[in-house]
Amino acid sequence: MLIGVVGDTHDQTKNVERIVDLFNQARVERVVHTGDITGPAVLEQFSRLEVPMLGVFGNNDRAKRDQLEAQAGRFGMDFAPPPRTFHWAGRQILVVHDPEEAPAALPAGIDLVLHGHTHRHRHEMRGATLFFNPGECAGFLSGQNAVGVVDLVALEAHRLRF
Repeated sequence: MLIGVVGDTHDQTKNVERIVDLFNQARVERVVHTGDITGPAVLEQFSRLEVPMLGVFGNNDRAKRDQLEAQAGRFGMDFAPPPRTFHWAGRQILVVHDPEEAPAALPAGIDLVLHGHTHRHRHEMRGATLFFNPGECAGFLSGQNAVGVVDLVALEAHRLRF
């Protein structure tokens, strides 16, 4: 199972158009947003995804949280406060916005921790757990933006740059 990972879109609808195209072309089965959507227009752009979107809210989502929840509901998206756990393809996944929201001692069985907040790429194994943040996607420098794709069966992640 392939999942798309994106975070910190910060209301950059132009970049989100490209992100949606990348995920649709990669044929991911779900997209996880790690927070800091920032504005409801971003979720309208994400409604073009061919797969379900779910995720967590970030610190920059507080001001428009009610609008974001309404827009997510309108498009059948599933967002909630962090931390969230999911069980897909035999893997336990923990999703947070800020990596500091992940407990220092992870619950047993967590295979993958997804986060945003730092805008920095992270691909780190801690024991049997993969910590992954695809990095910046809301920047204005072409070729420096990235989203992630994670193969849950192989527990491998890579970035799609744009």
